[in-house]
Amino acid sequence: MFDLGKIYTVIGGIAEERGIRAYAVGGFVRDLLMRRESVKDLDVVVEGSGIEFARWFDEKVEAEGSLVEFSDFDTARYVYTTEDEEGHKHTVFELEFAGARSEIYDELSRKPKVSTTTLHEDLTRRDFTVNAIALPIGVNGLGSEVVDPFDGAIDIEKKILRTPLDPDITFSEDPLRMMRAARFASQLGFTIEHHTYDAIARNRSRLKIVSKERICEEFFKLLATPVPSVGLYILYNTGLINEFLPEVSELNGVEELYGHQHKNNLVHTFKVVDNIAERTDNVLLRFAALMHDIGKPGTKSFVPGRGWAFDMHEHLGKKIVRDVGRRLRMSRDDIEYVALLVRWHQQPISLMDEGVTDSPVRRLIVNLEDHLQDLLTLCRSDITTGNPYKLKKRLKNYDYLEKRIAEVIEKDKLRAFQSPVRGEEIMERTGLRAGPTVGKIKKRIEDAILDGEIPHDYDAARVYFDTIKDEYLRNAEEWERGETELKIQNSKPNV
Repeated sequence: MFDLGKIYTVIGGIAEERGIRAYAVGGFVRDLLMRRESVKDLDVVVEGSGIEFARWFDEKVEAEGSLVEFSDFDTARYVYTTEDEEGHKHTVFELEFAGARSEIYDELSRKPKVSTTTLHEDLTRRDFTVNAIALPIGVNGLGSEVVDPFDGAIDIEKKILRTPLDPDITFSEDPLRMMRAARFASQLGFTIEHHTYDAIARNRSRLKIVSKERICEEFFKLLATPVPSVGLYILYNTGLINEFLPEVSELNGVEELYGHQHKNNLVHTFKVVDNIAERTDNVLLRFAALMHDIGKPGTKSFVPGRGWAFDMHEHLGKKIVRDVGRRLRMSRDDIEYVALLVRWHQQPISLMDEGVTDSPVRRLIVNLEDHLQDLLTLCRSDITTGNPYKLKKRLKNYDYLEKRIAEVIEKDKLRAFQSPVRGEEIMERTGLRAGPTVGKIKKRIEDAILDGEIPHDYDAARVYFDTIKDEYLRNAEEWERGETELKIQNSKPNV
């Protein structure tokens, strides 16, 4: 486990021994001045080579962590990890060493040309004044001599985000800083100074030079904040969200026809995200909340006698989630997790009515499997009524549904659902080869169990299999006969 006091002592000792000044900078200093207990990483700027300093540090601490070097930027990262009971390693603290540097950017690239410079110039290139503050590191810890050339400490007191340089320059150099402005506003409860805010709208198209992986990572950091809607509204109002997720903007607006209005789906969605943020730290589940109604603009219609309808929006939403996930370079597993929740988020509502049989409850259990609790968390967060009576009643309905789910799981033993008659046995008893016909028979048995036609046990499934197998065998024989005739026909020479 890392010891922050020891880290200070080692860094200060190296600086004194080598005649080099070392400083803590960035978010670590900001959080220290704000008295925020969020120590996860420490950025260290040295007047000299960052990589060389990091190697000296690595020697002094005797392999308590691991060192990774980035020679193109003269930076190195020292990572402290811990190992859980299953042998998986988890990062507990990161140190980043960098030489004080300036960066010159090409107009069409995010890759800068790096050169060494002074601490003051290094602080000049930082994203916001609240992150452009440095504290010297000595053998006795952090010094009291604050280096704050842009009055970042005052901005911390005022809770303001502004850039050290002209915001057009700062955002043009690294466009991801515009997204960080939205994230810091959510995370720290700060407001964005109006010149800086206006510059986001002006420079939003520069975001296209940033990789989708970095955009996705920063966006998910925003979703991980206590009140994500603060940052989401900034992204929407500046138009920045349209550069990577324009589908969200399409949720905005209210139409009226024959005196009927529908709710503003953008406002509703952002409220759902805030609701779910109060219930879970699972950032993918928060992203599912943002996506849950994403199919509504494409399915909106006015139905006489019903008013505005968004029929099947969950199915379109699933498709959109897959498109968005691929665009943001999300992993396949993460995309399918979110798509699953979006596809099924309407289903629990239909199970609230009295008289609903066990069959649809079974299907919900089988389709969601281990993600069923996450779906219910999403559904509870989807209640955005301001009426406390309606809120209490609707939440109580989900308590009732959860009880029913537990009862069906226990009664039908659905925790690991699959046909009791397995594919191998089907092939053995029918003489069929592995293929679609075997899968159809297996699915027919599973559907019979889910629909309550037969109980979920082997004997009942075996009897049911015996009653349906001939139908599938006849179909298989007819298909094979047709294939054979086609091959014979194709083998005849053309006359």
